[in-house]
Amino acid sequence: MARLGVNIDHVATVRQARLTTEPDPVAAAILAELAGADGITIHLREDRRHIQDRDLMLIRQVVQSKLNLEMAAIPETVEIALKEKPDAVCLVPEKRQELTTEGGLDVVALAKGLQEPIRKLQKEKIEVSLFVDPDPRQVIAAKELSADAVEIHTGLYANARGVRDREGELKRIVRAVEIACDVGIGIHAGHGLTYQNVAPVAAIAAIEEFNIGHSIIARAVLVGLERAVREMKALVSG
Repeated sequence: MARLGVNIDHVATVRQARLTTEPDPVAAAILAELAGADGITIHLREDRRHIQDRDLMLIRQVVQSKLNLEMAAIPETVEIALKEKPDAVCLVPEKRQELTTEGGLDVVALAKGLQEPIRKLQKEKIEVSLFVDPDPRQVIAAKELSADAVEIHTGLYANARGVRDREGELKRIVRAVEIACDVGIGIHAGHGLTYQNVAPVAAIAAIEEFNIGHSIIARAVLVGLERAVREMKALVSG
């Protein structure tokens, strides 16, 4: 049964729109866990557009399940992670001008620069995953760096327009999962997944964890966070 990590970044996005104190992502983390989330995911971006350092500190104190910190592999955020000690870190690419993460890390090209951050984090017993496109070369490169897991970027699948394109992207995800199984690395998935498109990906039995945010928070605005989390958990758990 796949785990569901609920990304609560966009609770902070709403708060930062007015630079006020609500809604509180700390409260959202607690409510999501009470609703059955297997973990909480937050992205501490370099530009701090949503989650703030104080949020990370407080969420680390209250989360009882798994706290997964998405971040760029830069010295500043590595040091913050070493201080706050989330249960897991997912290293992602990051550009200031993007609305959201646009693709996976090019692990093949960036391998040398990723070695030290991965080593430092794992030395402190922090699980490290790498956010990668569904490309066998990237999965193999992540394994060669001794990452604990890959998180397969599902954005192209989620954004595919026609049935043929969507099926093609799903096949790419399936192939990447097969390679991950072959080399023996943990398998997570996320990005762009919604209540409407998650089922075919959730049917891939080897995927151990889904990290989903925007769709859950968007639904929560209408039906409440507890119901939104429970409904998504039912979909990813099969």
